[in-house]
Amino acid sequence: MAARTRLPFRLPLNLATKHRLVHGEATAVKEAVYPPVKPSLTAKSKSARARQVEEQVERIKASPPQDKLRLLTRIERKKYVVYPQTFARNADKWYQHFTKTAYIAGLPEQLGADRRRAAGEKEKDVEEKEKAATEKLDIGEEAFDEIRSAVTRVILHDHWHLMRRRPFVYRRQELIEGPFLRSLVKALTYGLAKHNPLLLHSSMDMNPQVGFYWRRGERIVPRGHRRGNLEPIRFQIDDRPLCQIRITRQLPQLVPIEASYDADVPEVPYAPDRLPLFRRQYANTIFTGSKAPDPACYGHTQFHLVPDRYHRDRLARRRQSDQVEVFLRANAIASLFAWTAAQASYQGFWNHEDVSRAFVSQAVVSDGRHFSFFCYQLNTLALSARTDVGNARKNLLWGSESVPLYDGVEDGRVLGLNDRALLLLVRFLLRRPQDDVPVGT
Repeated sequence: MAARTRLPFRLPLNLATKHRLVHGEATAVKEAVYPPVKPSLTAKSKSARARQVEEQVERIKASPPQDKLRLLTRIERKKYVVYPQTFARNADKWYQHFTKTAYIAGLPEQLGADRRRAAGEKEKDVEEKEKAATEKLDIGEEAFDEIRSAVTRVILHDHWHLMRRRPFVYRRQELIEGPFLRSLVKALTYGLAKHNPLLLHSSMDMNPQVGFYWRRGERIVPRGHRRGNLEPIRFQIDDRPLCQIRITRQLPQLVPIEASYDADVPEVPYAPDRLPLFRRQYANTIFTGSKAPDPACYGHTQFHLVPDRYHRDRLARRRQSDQVEVFLRANAIASLFAWTAAQASYQGFWNHEDVSRAFVSQAVVSDGRHFSFFCYQLNTLALSARTDVGNARKNLLWGSESVPLYDGVEDGRVLGLNDRALLLLVRFLLRRPQDDVPVGT
């Protein structure tokens, strides 16, 4: 007995037309007559939220640089406050992760190789290298002797006037070493202005405010009405360097941007609360120390003072000598990233419009006696979870270990004035764009 079958009311195309379909026959694709249906801007759905973010990104891209800064910092939410000078142990690895910065020991070739004595190297060879490096300076030995004499006068002057009375407790760095560093920077800048014409048109800020706001990574909201949702992790740096020099032209890059692809950045899988960092809610700030229309909108060199709380002698008494260089590196990473990234933001770059050229800044961190030198090259601002996918660029930081400027003062004489520290200070302040021609030599 045959089984009963039920045929569809509408016959297939090949039965109705008696045509056989060919497997390789191309079927015509009809174009849509109406525009695609977009998600609502007011709905509480994922697609609506994605459209809101997309339109906000396009609005920021179409805005001039000053309006971009306002739009990027308009909405204030809780964010982690990153302190450049922190009590946290091993903070440099965390700061490298937050800023996507790779640390390179030693200074770049443009500033002279790091001439620390290696194992088995003779003292005579070190002295020969120091002498050869001094001879390669643009200013010559005679001008270098004048700079050495000016630094000696500054040391003796401040030692005579500032050491006459005992400072307040935990305010020695602020009351004694701070004025000395300012006087030293002014003397060096004035003495080297005729050798570096860029310093003639520079601006020097005393105790400026520097800030930068950015996003890095994502987290799950643990509690509240938005519990379980993903939100970006927000960071804010508020820095107060002792002084800084701003210039009208950008410093040249130290290495090509492509050279940062293979650099190593530490990965920290823990929440920033473990460092510890604390979330606060106040105004978002992107500021270089001056407003955007200022012609001196590029950074040259920052000078930072180590406070009494983190002085190397106090850390040694607390058996934390291993944290001295760590603290200096963390200070340089946070301060130089905030300053250099703010300069890039003034030029209209942000995480959805990454930098098209590298931005370079320098920093000197000192406690009045020991000096540490750092160079920072900003290669990317695409640090958010959405824009960092497939981004091989990394920011780079070069740094040297602490170098003493002098040993002490006795009977009106400066003992052990270190030419190597003075040489690095001169090289830092002589940095200028490549097409500038030195004058006065």
